[in-house]
Amino acid sequence: MDSSGDEVMAAVEDSPPEPLEWKFSQVFGERSAGEEVQEVDIISAIEFDKTGDHLATGDRGGRVVLFERTDKRDHAGHRRDLERMDCSSNRQPEFRYKTEFQSHEPEFDYLKSLEIEEKINKIRWCQTANSALFLLSTNDKTIKFWKVQEKKVKKVCEMNVDHPKSFGNGTIGGSSVSANSKRHIVNGGCIDKPFNYSSNELQSPPGGISSIHLPVVTSQETSLVARCRRIYAHAHDYHINSISNNSDGETFISADDLRINLWNLDISNQSFNIVDVKPTNMEDLTEVITSAEFHPSHCNMLAYSSSKGLIRLLDLRQSALCDTHSKLFEEHEAPGSRSFFTDIIASISDIKFAKDGRHILSRDYMTLKLWDINMDSGPVATFQVHDYLRPKLCDLYENDSIFDKFECCLSGDGLRVATGSYSNLFRVFGCSEGSTEATTLEATKNPTRRQVQTPSKPSRSLVSLPRVVRRDNPGAETNGNSFDFTTKLLHLAWHPTENSIACAASNSLYMYYA
Repeated sequence: MDSSGDEVMAAVEDSPPEPLEWKFSQVFGERSAGEEVQEVDIISAIEFDKTGDHLATGDRGGRVVLFERTDKRDHAGHRRDLERMDCSSNRQPEFRYKTEFQSHEPEFDYLKSLEIEEKINKIRWCQTANSALFLLSTNDKTIKFWKVQEKKVKKVCEMNVDHPKSFGNGTIGGSSVSANSKRHIVNGGCIDKPFNYSSNELQSPPGGISSIHLPVVTSQETSLVARCRRIYAHAHDYHINSISNNSDGETFISADDLRINLWNLDISNQSFNIVDVKPTNMEDLTEVITSAEFHPSHCNMLAYSSSKGLIRLLDLRQSALCDTHSKLFEEHEAPGSRSFFTDIIASISDIKFAKDGRHILSRDYMTLKLWDINMDSGPVATFQVHDYLRPKLCDLYENDSIFDKFECCLSGDGLRVATGSYSNLFRVFGCSEGSTEATTLEATKNPTRRQVQTPSKPSRSLVSLPRVVRRDNPGAETNGNSFDFTTKLLHLAWHPTENSIACAASNSLYMYYA
């Protein structure tokens, strides 16, 4: 009897989790039908902080917008109170607008005759201190370190005398008289009135002032102030594609197409070049760096991806200049599967470490791949994101959509992964063993109104699925839904501790929970 019960419990524990039921939570910046979107308002970066209580977005206009969580209670109370209040983990999260500031301005490089646009490429949160928020933001060339803090607005009150037209700094309206125009007595009284005396002068209360007391400074209001603490500039010849904080809380890396630099947060005029893939002759250039990220817990480890579909794991303890990698992750292509587009769609656009540091998630044009850092023979799972577009690679190449850079993210528990696609769709896959979860959601208030047919299991091969696409309808998916290359969901982020996703559809920020 007991053994059968243990077997049932073991089977339940080994079974994959049930697919999540995603629901709409909030939208910020929703545009009405037919409303034209300004280029500067399009969101270009999204990032949760480590607690998940704050969310930052950057846009093409160089602005950073901060949101804060409002549904968390400051005083948790006892366990019975929590159970009575039914504070379940899947309650709807609520965020509100906190503040925004102009992070970057458009610049011009006169030496190279190049315009440097203000678009925010990446945002990374730093450790908080004294209730102040710290974050890094970067455009193509310059990284900035920001401090956002509440400042109390101070006011002077309880004056000895009252004046209806007095200003906050003590200046008196209408009293522009020099001290020489008055005759004073010993205790400070004035015998003669000035020539431009008016009834609006300072008036003493009836009966005079019984006692003189000091004015009181009070703080009744608060305002959020964003201040740029440091600027890290003139270290990259090419466009910055990644920044990543180290777990030591003191350093971070920045990566462009050919180099990765290591910075100290406190030193803005010096950085160390730790990766340099620039060849002596630029004609010999075969690959570029596309993304880089520090390990979440080991301060000496980092990984970067390339346009060849490779991921290199580095150990900073080996040498100051990491010319050689400690591990190389790549998937060997199947014989006879090579085509003109093979190298293009193999380019990795984004990589993310799992929270435990054991796995790396990578996104290329067609797939998501999950890698185990202890196994470099190939990915442990491959997820087809939009395989129905494979017959349309020629069209995607012609309109440059094949070069779009989609981001990816993992859940805090490491059981699911997510990434974006076209038509403002995004995909959520279960990555635990035996999971068949493959959900398609649309960045609208009704996220489940459109579904895309997907394989029942995550595939480990890149063999394309059966193609059921009619040639006379280039804008149709395998299930008949139309897709739009102009509406693409490139940026999204997963809450660090809850099943909640924030994603950007043009200038709108959508939030979902499960």
